[in-house]
Amino acid sequence: MRNSSSSHLPWYKGEARQEDLRDAEAYEFTDTETGPLLSSRSLEKQVAYDEGSTIDWLREEAAERERKRVMHSQRGLRGLLTLVSESAGMWLVIILTGVGIGVLGAWLDVLVKWLADLREGRCTYGFFYNQVACCSGLDPGEICNEWQSWSGYFHVSSIFGQSILQATIYIALAICFAGSSALLVLTYAPYAFHTGIPEIKAILSGYVLDEFLGPWVLLIKAVGAVLAVASGLSLGKEGPLVHVSCCWASLLSRFLKHYQQNEARKRKLLAAAAAAGVSVAFGSPLGGVLFALEELDAFSNDSDVMWRGFVTSVIAAVSLQYVDPFGTSKLVLFQVSEASSVWRAFELIPWVFLSVIGGLLGSLLIKLNAAVAVYRRHSLLHEYPIIEVIGFTAVTGAVSYLVVFLRVQSSELVANLFQECDATKTDYHGLCNPTAIWANVFLLILTAVVKIGFTSWTFGMMVPAGMFLPTIAIGASLGRAVGLITQGLYRAYPDAWIFSSCPPDPTVRCVSPGFYAVVGASAMLGGVTRMTISIVVIVFELTGALSHVLPIMISVMVSKWVADAFGKDGIYSVWIAMRQYPWLPAREFRDQGQTAASVMKPAGDLVVVHDTGEDGEGCTVKELDELVSTHAFRGFPVVRGEMLLGIVVRDKLRTCLYDLLAEDRSRERRCTFLPPSRTAQNDGSMVNLSHLLEEATLQLRKDVPLELVVDMFRQLNLRHILFSQEGKLMGMVTKTDIVWLLTAQSSHAGALAAR
Repeated sequence: MRNSSSSHLPWYKGEARQEDLRDAEAYEFTDTETGPLLSSRSLEKQVAYDEGSTIDWLREEAAERERKRVMHSQRGLRGLLTLVSESAGMWLVIILTGVGIGVLGAWLDVLVKWLADLREGRCTYGFFYNQVACCSGLDPGEICNEWQSWSGYFHVSSIFGQSILQATIYIALAICFAGSSALLVLTYAPYAFHTGIPEIKAILSGYVLDEFLGPWVLLIKAVGAVLAVASGLSLGKEGPLVHVSCCWASLLSRFLKHYQQNEARKRKLLAAAAAAGVSVAFGSPLGGVLFALEELDAFSNDSDVMWRGFVTSVIAAVSLQYVDPFGTSKLVLFQVSEASSVWRAFELIPWVFLSVIGGLLGSLLIKLNAAVAVYRRHSLLHEYPIIEVIGFTAVTGAVSYLVVFLRVQSSELVANLFQECDATKTDYHGLCNPTAIWANVFLLILTAVVKIGFTSWTFGMMVPAGMFLPTIAIGASLGRAVGLITQGLYRAYPDAWIFSSCPPDPTVRCVSPGFYAVVGASAMLGGVTRMTISIVVIVFELTGALSHVLPIMISVMVSKWVADAFGKDGIYSVWIAMRQYPWLPAREFRDQGQTAASVMKPAGDLVVVHDTGEDGEGCTVKELDELVSTHAFRGFPVVRGEMLLGIVVRDKLRTCLYDLLAEDRSRERRCTFLPPSRTAQNDGSMVNLSHLLEEATLQLRKDVPLELVVDMFRQLNLRHILFSQEGKLMGMVTKTDIVWLLTAQSSHAGALAAR
C-alpha cells in the first residue's frame, strides 16, 4: 500500500528500498514531467509578497539568473542596447542615490544648526543665518556683535529677567520642535519613528516591509529628524540618515522595472544605499562600507554589491563635501589637532580604564533602553505618544539648560571635547582652566550620567532618533574627564616615575585630554553597538586621528570584551529581538545534543492541505479559500493520505484562488496537487494546482542535529524545512521558530512584536 502511494509522489522515481527512504536525510522535489527544478513557467509568474512575510531567496535569485540568460541570449544591436541600458540604469540609480543623499544630508545639517541656534538667539542682519554663518570672518577671541541672544533682542536688562526669558524660549522652542516631529510621524508616517537600522537589517535579510520605504516615510523621516535633533533631545540623525538613504534608493528604483520585479536585486541596491547613509552621517566613506559589511551583513556573499556600495558611499561623501554645510571645506567633522599625535605607554592605563567603563555603561544603556521600551508598551504612554514626547522634551530642556555642557547640541559638545587647549582659540567654558579641573570633571561626569538616562528614554519615543551621536557624547564626556584627571596628576607630580616618558620641558604637552575624549567615545560606541572594525574606521575618519588608530582599536576591543560578558547583542540586535523580526544573528549556534525534533512543530499541530485521493476525498476550491481566510500561516504542507507531496505558500495559493473563485462553477470542484499526467481523472472535473507547489523545499529527518538546522536556515536563507519519515510528514520548522530559538535568552524577546 505504501509503495502504491509512493508512486504518485512527484519526487518518487521507480522502485526504492524502504531502508533507502529511511536513511535519506534530504530530498529535492523534482518533476521529470515538468522539467527542471525551477521552470521558466514558474519564474515568469512573480507573486507579490505580503507585508510581514519573507522573500523566497532561491526563487528570486533563480528569476534573476533567468532574466540575465534571456538578456544575454539576444543577438545583434537589440541585444547590445539591452545590455547597455541595463548597466546604465543600474549605475544611474547608484549615482543618483549617492548625490541625492549627500546633498540632502548636507542641507539637513544646515537646518539642524539653524533651528538649534534659534533657541538661543538670532542674527541681527538675517533671520535665517545660524551663529557660525552670522559671525564668520571674525578673528579668534573677537566678540561677535552681529549675533544677539533673545534677551538682548528684546532689550531685557536685568540678569534674572534675562535668565527667565532665555530659559523660556529655549524650552518652548524645544517643545515646539519635538512635538511637531512627533505629530508628523504619528499622522503621516508611523514607520518614520526611531532609528530605522533594525528594520533595514531585517529587510536586507529578506523581510518584506515595503511601507517602511515609502515616499512619505522619506519626507517625514528627514523633516522629523531635523526637528527632533534641533529640539535638544538626546538623539542624533545618523541612524535616520541610513533609513532616509534607503528610502531614496527605493524611490529611484521604482523607475526601473527589473528592480521592482525582483526583491533580491532591490535589496542589493538598498545595501549600497545604507553604506551611503553612514558615509554622509559621519563624513566616513570607508566607514560606511564597513558598517554595511559588519553590522548589516550586506556584502558577505556578493562582491559586486560591495563595489556598488563603495561607489555610492564615495559619491555621497563627495556631494557632502561639495555642499560644505559646515563651511570648513573638510569632510572631517571633528578635527583632532596634530599636536596630540604622540602618545605614551603610561596612557594605556587610563585608556583601558575608559574601555572597561565604556563596556559597562554600554551594556547598562542597552538594558535601560530595553526596559524603558517594554514599560512604554504596557503603560498609558503607549496610548499618548505625543504627550510623552512633549513632557519628556520639557524635562530635557529644563535640566539641560542648567548644565552648561548639556545646553549645547551634542555635535557641538563633541567637537569641543575633542579639541585640545590652544591659546589662539577660545576656551570652551573653562575646559582649559587649570584651576577649574575638578569642577569640569564633575560637570563632565554629570553630563555623561544625565545623557545616559535621557538617551535610554528618548531612543524609542515617537520621533526619528539615532543612537550614535548621544553615545559618542557620553563617551567623550567621560574621556575628557579622565584626561583632565590624568593631566592634573601630571601637573601635580611631574617627577613621578610613571611620567618619566614625558618631555622635560613643561611647555611641551605630555597629556592630551582631547584624545582621551576620542578614546572614550570609541569605547562607548563599542559597548553599545558591539561593532569593531567599522567603529575604528568611522572614528578615525570622523576625527582625522590616523596616528591614534592603535589606541582606538584597543579601546573598542576591550569595551566589546567587557560588554559581551553581559550579553552578546548590541542595541540594534536587541530591538530586532524585541520586535521579533525574522532576522538571524550571525553568531555561531551550538546545541546541547538537541535534535530538530526539539523545535519542530509536529504534523498533528500543523494546518495541512489534503490532496484529492483515489477515493475522491480531498479539498475543494471553496475549502481552500476558507483555509487561507481563516489561517494566517505563510505556508501549508500538502499531503496525499499520509504521504507528503510538498508545501504551498499562502501568497501563491491566494492569488490562484482569486481567479478560480471568479468562476462560480469552480467553487465546489476538487483540487489536486499531482501533475496532470499522474492524475486518474483528466476530464476537467478537478482543478490541478501542482504548479503552486514550491519547486525546491528542503526535507530532513527529525533526528538531525539542531545545529545543522540552524546553519541551514542562516546560510541558505530558507523560509521553512519539512521533516518526514519514509515519505510521511512528521513536522515542520519555519524561520520564525529559529528566530525564537536564537532570541530565547533575551529577557525582552518579542516584547514589542505586533499583536
